[in-house]
Amino acid sequence: MDDMMVAATAWYVLAGVLVFIGLLGTLLPLLPGTPLIFGGMLLAAWVDGFVRVGWMPLVLLAGLLLLSIVLDYISGALGAKRYGASKQALWGALAGSILGVFGGLPGLLIGPFAGAALGEYYARRDMEQAGKVGLATWMGLIIGAIAKVAVALAMLGIFTFAWFW
Repeated sequence: MDDMMVAATAWYVLAGVLVFIGLLGTLLPLLPGTPLIFGGMLLAAWVDGFVRVGWMPLVLLAGLLLLSIVLDYISGALGAKRYGASKQALWGALAGSILGVFGGLPGLLIGPFAGAALGEYYARRDMEQAGKVGLATWMGLIIGAIAKVAVALAMLGIFTFAWFW
């Protein structure tokens, strides 16, 4: 095997590792899932000289990447807004999401709910409404996570189709 083939193989392996870790990242909140997937796919396309995967599939993949990023930021807020959340609840959900990162998986699951509920309670002093807003925020995040997995699978489908056709 010549040096160029060994180097190309190493780049393809790295691209595959990035895509695999990215897929895990769609399920594990601490990893940037779709950016890693896109990075791995872009690397594989580059190693191939953009012969199999050209600019059109890459533009579609970049659009899906942007969609997944938007989904990450708005999913919890949309859930909270559906139940008439106050601005304090939305800020609480954001703070809970950020602080939840430091609490591992339990913190990531409880943080947004607790932050939204505390923010809503602070704004309205209504325990029932605070619970509804917290739950709606959490459900929005779950729906957003499911949508992000769907986007990641769509990215895989587009890349695979472009690579083999």
